[in-house]
Amino acid sequence: MKIRILAFASAAEALGCRQLEIELDEPASVRDLLDRLEQRAPGLAPIRARLAVAIDGQLVTTDRTLRDSAEVALLPPVSGGEADPVVELVSRPIDPAELSVGDAACGAEVLFLGRVRETSHGRGVTKITYEGYEAMAEARLRTICRDLSLSGARLKIVHRLGDVPTGELSVAIAARAPHRREAFEACARALERLKRETPIWKLEHYDDGSMAWREEEPLSPDGAPSSMA
Repeated sequence: MKIRILAFASAAEALGCRQLEIELDEPASVRDLLDRLEQRAPGLAPIRARLAVAIDGQLVTTDRTLRDSAEVALLPPVSGGEADPVVELVSRPIDPAELSVGDAACGAEVLFLGRVRETSHGRGVTKITYEGYEAMAEARLRTICRDLSLSGARLKIVHRLGDVPTGELSVAIAARAPHRREAFEACARALERLKRETPIWKLEHYDDGSMAWREEEPLSPDGAPSSMA
């Protein structure tokens, strides 16, 4: 299928043009399209997490399926205020360099990097498969970021989906704030709420060839312990 791309501002600079057409095999999602564009224009990688995407004039999430002849717009943050919280669910390795939320108005920035450990509950781990209800997970992560922004912090969250080998990053959270205490607290609270509220599950693969889902924390809409039996 053919997709028409419109790029604006820094997205157009990274892509090297403001309009182009690209062919994709069906089925394909917005995430697949961004992966293809990043292969074509590596300069897109540093700003990918900041981009919003619209299909035929409507903002969509990266899991949206594309259709033939769709018009896809790449939209960097606009001027005149804070951009929406930046959250991303990715199937590619996480690059910590993309997570910086540096701002001259803030004196502190904290970066949390979570890796797949080689052991879990005394068993050797070779990889973890992460599965998520993507639309709900992205929406929940944005809510967490907005809630924590009330304390003056600004956050970015990136979480891997799919197979993540031992030693690779599974989640990264960056928080900036005027002072170090607020930045540390926002980063820690974001991680705890992510674990309680976000529909992302993990399947641990062990070195003996067995595997098991780690389903230990009932989902809660506000991070409080679930009252469901």
